Amino acid sequence: MTNSVMKIENARKAFGGNEVLKDISLEVKRGEVVAIIGPSGGGKSTLLRCATLLETLDGGSLSFGDLAVATDAGSGAVYAKGDVPKQARSRFGLVFQNYNLFPHYTVMKNITDAPIRVLKRPREQAEARAHELIAQMGLTGNENKVPCELSGGQQQRVSIARALALDPEILFFDEPTSALDPELTAEVLRVIKDLAAQNMTMVIVTHAMQFARDVADRVVFMDGGRIVEEGPAEQVIDHPREQRTREFLSRIEG
Repeated sequence: MTNSVMKIENARKAFGGNEVLKDISLEVKRGEVVAIIGPSGGGKSTLLRCATLLETLDGGSLSFGDLAVATDAGSGAVYAKGDVPKQARSRFGLVFQNYNLFPHYTVMKNITDAPIRVLKRPREQAEARAHELIAQMGLTGNENKVPCELSGGQQQRVSIARALALDPEILFFDEPTSALDPELTAEVLRVIKDLAAQNMTMVIVTHAMQFARDVADRVVFMDGGRIVEEGPAEQVIDHPREQRTREFLSRIEG
């Protein structure tokens, strides 16, 4: 089994005349937590959307372990046909900043729907796993509530449980706390820290620098569609080498 869970190489993406990703390469190893930081419009969310097949690359390659999703022989990204995209989607989970829960489903159904419908798991098995995840997320007693009956922090934890219910090899988070107030943010960050302690492979786009410092093995600073600097969290956040990184951190921390 390869130690590489996700690899994106020489990624290029433009919307109209606006080049959003400019020759980006990123590899994530098993058990690694990578935090992606940088200013708005720097390409962070687009990189995540391309990695999770919500957008297609114009150029470059994408693979999950030994599964080649997109390749590029020099004339642009070519995506694999058949069931390869479906196989790729079964290997990752994605947690959005705005939860994206089904509003009319209960907590239990939000978590069990995909395992039953997509993975064809028996209902009893899916519900047993959901009960485990609900307990892990500190949500016991909320099984039959619908999202509007929950706080934002609880909804985000349901979203994380839903992603974990598919037993992904890697979890992607797109600014998971940006819609939450500080107290609810702390709840969600605590859950993500617990997952990191369990060696869950994760890529997290975040503006929470202290959290990135605490939880990430590696921090990637993006600006202008490029990776400007990357390295151990302590080095990039506390002792950045690049002037642009220093400017960004001084603005948000100072």
